[in-house]
Amino acid sequence: MVNSPDTLPFEARLEAKARELGFVAFGIASAEDDAVRAGRLHDWLGEGHHGTMGWMEDRAEVRQGPQSMWPEARSVIALGMSYAPDVDPLRPQQAKVSVYAQGRDYHDVLKKAAKALARWMVEERPGTELKVFTDTAPVMEKPLGEAAGLGWQGKHTNLVSREHGSWLFLAAIYTTLELSLNASHPDRCGSCRACQHACPTDAFPAPYRLDARRCISYLTIEHKGPIPHEFREAMGARIYGCDDCLAVCPWNKFADTAARHQAFVPREDLLAPRLAELLALDDTAFRAKFSGSPIKRIGRDRFVRNCLIAAGNSGDAALAEQVDALRADPDPVVAEAADWALGRLTPSP
Repeated sequence: MVNSPDTLPFEARLEAKARELGFVAFGIASAEDDAVRAGRLHDWLGEGHHGTMGWMEDRAEVRQGPQSMWPEARSVIALGMSYAPDVDPLRPQQAKVSVYAQGRDYHDVLKKAAKALARWMVEERPGTELKVFTDTAPVMEKPLGEAAGLGWQGKHTNLVSREHGSWLFLAAIYTTLELSLNASHPDRCGSCRACQHACPTDAFPAPYRLDARRCISYLTIEHKGPIPHEFREAMGARIYGCDDCLAVCPWNKFADTAARHQAFVPREDLLAPRLAELLALDDTAFRAKFSGSPIKRIGRDRFVRNCLIAAGNSGDAALAEQVDALRADPDPVVAEAADWALGRLTPSP
């Protein structure tokens, strides 16, 4: 006899609802703090590998585990939404935007879906208490995703799924419900070190360890000042984020773009950006162009700084006039990047 939906266990109905809302990965983990995970976090912070991301350190005691944040939590629902790319992120381009930022802002998409799932839970189990997180709170989504069986943290420190490769956005719901737990996912990296070798800036001091201060994603998104000169040439055409360590993962051969949420279909202008257009952006034009995009979060100045580094690496002398004009930009970081880029495009005889 086939069970009707109403007679299925709550966890099975919860997963079905999550998938209906666009989540392709689902699992449940204990909300108990884990000493190993907490220790890894504190070691990473102690080594200064978080760079200028002071918010990582400021709430480290809360971030170290679900019950450190909310002692009443009993279960964690880990959720993943696919943004698998159609094309090879490593293809040569004049300017590159990370795959995750080529569509709509994942914060908004995941939050809407996760809140809808939370409302369903409360309707099904009146009195349920819960908290929804989508990368905007001190929550370690990746190790929790591993504990819930979504995948494992690879040597590049990101979550890897056997079904979806390296292309999952993660959300979490903490709840006071005592739910049946999924088994944690075993590590499937084996002897592979492709991600370690692919990093343009040697940001991995060891497997499973990331020094954010050397990471192009950190440098182009989180870092507010001038890009250190030692990393500028290695940045190449990357103007927002970097996909290299993810793109080379062999598990991506199983990732199916049919599972990708429609919100993350790339915008054509971000799939193949043109530096000449991006260098011309003032603050108003920047805000209009990137409305609804995660790129908007870093602001015009930081973004144009990144574009100037790419221009300097492009070898395209046709950009020299635009670059020269930006040497007079009111933002000193932009002006300095323009001066560096012009020197690359018009080297002294």
